[in-house]
This record gives sequence, C-alpha cells and structure tokens, in this order.
Amino acid sequence: MALTHAAVYSESGTFKQGYVLIKEGKIAETGPMEKADLPEGCIEIRLDETAEVLPGMIDLHIHGAGGADVMDGDPAAIQTMAEQLVREGTTCFLPTTMTSAKSEIERALMNLADCTSIPVNGAEIAGIHLEGPFLSPKRAGAQLPSHFVKPDAALFQSWQELSGGKIKQVTLAPELDGELELTRHLSEAGIIPSIGHSDALFQEVQLAADAGANQATHLFNGMRGLHHREAGTAGAVLLDKRIRCEIIADGIHVAPEMVQLAYRLKGAEGIILITDSMRAKGLEDGTYDLGGQSVYVKGNRAELESGALAGSVLKMNEAVKNMRAFTGCSTEEIVRMASVNPAKQLGIFDRKGSIAAGKDADLTVLSREGEVLLTICRGEMVYDKGGRRT
Repeated sequence: MALTHAAVYSESGTFKQGYVLIKEGKIAETGPMEKADLPEGCIEIRLDETAEVLPGMIDLHIHGAGGADVMDGDPAAIQTMAEQLVREGTTCFLPTTMTSAKSEIERALMNLADCTSIPVNGAEIAGIHLEGPFLSPKRAGAQLPSHFVKPDAALFQSWQELSGGKIKQVTLAPELDGELELTRHLSEAGIIPSIGHSDALFQEVQLAADAGANQATHLFNGMRGLHHREAGTAGAVLLDKRIRCEIIADGIHVAPEMVQLAYRLKGAEGIILITDSMRAKGLEDGTYDLGGQSVYVKGNRAELESGALAGSVLKMNEAVKNMRAFTGCSTEEIVRMASVNPAKQLGIFDRKGSIAAGKDADLTVLSREGEVLLTICRGEMVYDKGGRRT
C-alpha cells in the first residue's frame, strides 16, 4: 500500500508532494513523488495535495472515551477506547488509571495485564499510566484525596507485577515523604516519573529532577503555580530542560496565552500534547462517571459539581489544531509534540513516533482544516473518513 501526492512529514525531512510505501506493516520507503516507483500490485491511495501525512499520534494520558473508562476493569472498555482513538489520529496510547481504592486500582491493572497490547482495529497499548495515588491533597483536582497513600516502592512493585510489567509512567508529587526514593526506583527501572498533582516548591522539583523525574503531568493543572517570590512547581518545570511537560491544549484547562508562554519557554522539544480525556469524549452532553464521581459535561467542559475540571473531552487532532492557533507553531513542531517526544519518553522511538523506513507503519492523514481523513496502524487502515481515497 502507498499513500501518495500529499505533504509527508518524515524523519528525514518534509516532502510537499510525497509518498509513503508500506510493506508488511512497516514503512518501506518515503520520498518526493518524482522518485516514487511503486511495485506492481501496490494499492495506491492518492490523497489531496493539501493533505498532511504525519506519524501516528501517541497519547500518554487518557482515562476514557466513547463511554468507556480504564477503571471499568473490563477488556471491552479498552477495546472501545482503542477503536475511538484512531478516529482522532491516535495510533498508540497509555490507558491511565485514577486514584481510587487499592482494590479498584488493582482490578484495572489486572485487566490491562490481560488485554492484548494490540487491540483489533484500534490504537496500540504502549503501557499503563498510573496517575496516583502518590499525590498531594493540596492539589487533588478530580482525584480523590481519601484514597491517597504514602509513596511506597514496595507497593508500586506489587502493582507492577499485577500489571504484567506494563506500567510505563507514574504521576507523583515529589514533595511527599518517600517520593524521591520512589522516583529513583522508577527512573532506574526505565519508567517515567512524572511530576503532578503537586504543591512542590521550586527546589523540591529540582531535587526530583536530580532523582530522575523527567516529565510533568498536565502542566499548570493540579500543581503549584507561578508566583514572583516562589516559582513553584510550574515555574520549575518550565525552566528545567530535563523535564518535558504534558499540555491539555483545549483552551479550557490552560488559557491560550499560557500555552504560548510554555511553548516559548520549553519549545516544541519540551512539550507533549495529551488529552486527559474521560469517558464522555465522543458522546453527547450529560452526566458521566469518573472514578466514582459525577461529571457534568456541556460543550467542551467536563466538571465536578464543585466546578473543578474533571478531565476533558479533547481529541488529539483538536489539540493539534488548537496548538497551531495558540502558538503559530509549524507542522514539524506538531510532529515533535504529538509523536516524537512521547515515543522518546517511552523508549520506543526505534519503532514509533516518526515516518522512517523500518518503523511501524503508524500514520495519520489530516486535512488542511485538521480533520482526520485516514488512520493506519501497523500497516492496516483502521479509519477512513472517505472522500479523499481513490
């Protein structure tokens, strides 16, 4: 199969009129159309010249979609999420848990251990994001403080065994007693220690980074903000080049001006686009459950009864469109924030995150308006909006 005549954003450069040849689930070659020599019998998908072929997007932080939630503890819920995500251009994701009773977290982890890493006709599971319960009650957000526990490497390790070794990212508050020890344990095991739901001071974040923390969960949300006499958690992660920052670019969780501030300070190299979406994504307005709490969804907002934001209904292609509008960033920079950076964080850039020969054929095709036209996972077309295919 080959995608042709569209702009191709490859690892080696951008081809304004390019092609991508796919063989046996892998990218075989890519280049400008004038050098295309498609093999006999190849299925050619001729795209509009205004379309953009990007590497499949990777969402490191997502709780649910399409009526399903990771905490349902049901294989069907994970399959539903995987099928929903390809419609927004996501080809790989980390199902993300909520802080809940230990038994509920364990049920979700055991379910994910049993789920195939490659759902049928859906985005691939790259691992698990454990959000909590090692969090600060001062910055709980939509997480339930009644279930927060003291950082404990032994407890984490027991959960890692239940998950089949699939936990790849842990959100934690570095100022808590025992958190630095857990951060070191995670870092040494190749797991992302991500600073979040934290009231940490500037120096406490620096100590966490020294211990191996290299990411911040949903920048500005659930963390001590900027102050002119104490830069806080947000200021520390903005200034520390060792730390990449997740951003929910929906214009609700973070004001466009603050997204632009983060972009200017961190650059595309330091930002990871995420959705942090909950089960209402893709559904109508109404009342939904998130970790045992009622969430009221109207338009693009998802809130608890208190008015606190409770995840999002953001889609990755919408995050891309918003990021362009908020910052004026280039498509090459979008590729870095939505694909390259998360793949590097996960340690899978050798096979994911860019368009290059030998890598998995995970691709998304966007229209000029940011709509997803096609999504290909591991060489299989899993979503086709129609209208552009010949």
